[in-house]
Amino acid sequence: MVHSRHFSKIIIMVTAIAVLLCFGAIAYSEELSEKLGGTCVSMEYETKLFDTDEIMEIDIRMDEDTWNQMLNNAMSEEYYVCDVVINGLKVSNVAIRPKGNTSLSAIAMDPTSDRYSLKLEFDHFVDGQTCYGLDKLILNNNYADATNMKEAVIYDMFQYLGADASLYNYAKVSVNGTYWGVYLALEGVEESFMLRNFGTQDGELYKPDTMEMGGNSGSAGSSGGNSGSRGGGADLNYTNDELSSYQTIWDSALTGTTDSDHKRVVTAFKNISAGTDLETYLDVDNVLRYMAVHTFSVNMDSLSGSMSHNYYLYEYKGQLNIFPWDYNLSLGGMSMGSSGNATDMVNDAIDTPFSGTKFFDSLLANEEYLEKYHAYLKQLTDAYVDGGRFDEVYNRIRSQIDSLVETDPTAFYTYEEYENAVEILYETVKLRAESIQGQLAGTIPSTDAGQRQDKTSLVDASHINVKEMGQFSMGGSKSGDGEEGGGGFSFPGGSMPDGFDPSSMGDFDPSSMGGFDPSSMGGFDPSSMGDFDPNNMPDGFDSGSMGGRGGSSFPGGKGGNSSEGDKDADAGDGSEKDSQETGQKSSDSRSSGRNRPSSFNGNFSGAPNQNGKGLSATAQNLIIYGVCLMIILAAMLFASIGKKRKYRKM
Repeated sequence: MVHSRHFSKIIIMVTAIAVLLCFGAIAYSEELSEKLGGTCVSMEYETKLFDTDEIMEIDIRMDEDTWNQMLNNAMSEEYYVCDVVINGLKVSNVAIRPKGNTSLSAIAMDPTSDRYSLKLEFDHFVDGQTCYGLDKLILNNNYADATNMKEAVIYDMFQYLGADASLYNYAKVSVNGTYWGVYLALEGVEESFMLRNFGTQDGELYKPDTMEMGGNSGSAGSSGGNSGSRGGGADLNYTNDELSSYQTIWDSALTGTTDSDHKRVVTAFKNISAGTDLETYLDVDNVLRYMAVHTFSVNMDSLSGSMSHNYYLYEYKGQLNIFPWDYNLSLGGMSMGSSGNATDMVNDAIDTPFSGTKFFDSLLANEEYLEKYHAYLKQLTDAYVDGGRFDEVYNRIRSQIDSLVETDPTAFYTYEEYENAVEILYETVKLRAESIQGQLAGTIPSTDAGQRQDKTSLVDASHINVKEMGQFSMGGSKSGDGEEGGGGFSFPGGSMPDGFDPSSMGDFDPSSMGGFDPSSMGGFDPSSMGDFDPNNMPDGFDSGSMGGRGGSSFPGGKGGNSSEGDKDADAGDGSEKDSQETGQKSSDSRSSGRNRPSSFNGNFSGAPNQNGKGLSATAQNLIIYGVCLMIILAAMLFASIGKKRKYRKM
């Protein structure tokens, strides 16, 4: 009897331990999942939408009056409802709106074009609705890119290196069955993106965006308010411990965040700035991959130049990560500093690639990380460009879009301009790879200072006219070295609309800009005008002078080619104002990142992710819970056997 009593206690203890293990598995499922190989999830849309062997076919179905109303009010960025048929699948009640910043306002002021970039939100009006698991789809109009190809090539490089980045594909876009244009389709960096890349991780996502030129932080010793960071933290520089110094970042949150979340970001900034325990505060390997592709791209409409925008900041348990965004102005598409001419652009220094931030300096100063960064650059030049992948991608894209560009009713460039531009792009990529190989080998200086001192060894690209690939010109210089970029800000057609009176905008006081010297810009600084609001123009301004749109903008109507005049007009869609709406997302029908795993209604499989990051989160959780269930069943079986033995003894 004594033995039986002890045996019962043992059974109770085993069962209790099994129950506790189950609760522990639930509470620490993320950590256990990571031990099993990662937390990413394979999403159905990876193959259904973003298999680049076949481009998407998208038909936007909207009432004609509603479509025209949306185009007429594009600057309001208001969502309208439509039905969308993607590769034969119809999704109803989808939210659609024009997107962009400089490109949005430039097209709004151009009476010859309505070719806006578009954002489709499948879950905006219908909570949890997706397209094969995708919640947001971006359709980029390839503004200021005569090649229609720059952004696709750069995103392909990110995929090649295995960096965390949006999936891409081309899309033949129609409106009510009528061909509208060929666009570049991108996976939106929101809930489905995070689920695909990070699964059960409950991280926070930000899209900092400031059009403030030279928005670099002040000295580390500055304190109080925003005085320490002219860009409100968007340049990612650590200035002080005050949360208010980084308000631009907090205002751009795509997930519901709190002060405790913000403190983790600032703590990471502080340690990254000091080079302390970098792998704790930074996803070092992914950021190095990001840096390699970004450096190759020479994208001055970003932290590489004077713009503190066009990237996503991700934070999970105090560790920061960077995701890329907007590359239509890469490879000389933005005339600023070293991208002002082809030779400077092609030889852009790989060891001083960022002038708008010091965030990456600690990585570049670390010999181990610098060597790994160089290895990723070498992989791009030797394997991607010279190894045949670039030729494969280039030829595939041309075979897919040549005829679509030729018949595109809303194209910004003629087909002849496109053909010339893509040939220049091909040579430019090859020359960029050649220069990087020389910089890695030490035959070409790898810093800005070194190249200023000795230009004799630079790869010669003087025969290339980068403007023929499409260019947005703003003037200014990289690193403040006095090397002027060409031109100045200009709208399509090279002039302002008829009837526009600049004197009606009041007196401009340069002294109000502090230490900023407009003459150093080499041209007009659009950021000094703040956010453009067409509803807040000066008295007497005649909006009719900007050209009417009305019903003629429906497919089959206006849809001009706008090939005349200057095309060097736009900073692209990466300056989009999505960040201005994101701070309010926690209060609308869209789920925040905190509820993503439970509320997300996407379709996904349990197969390993294509990036090879490990088992899906679903499969890992099933394994964890299965093990716990087996322990409980074993305990119950053990108890049953024990009882039988007890009765036999009695």
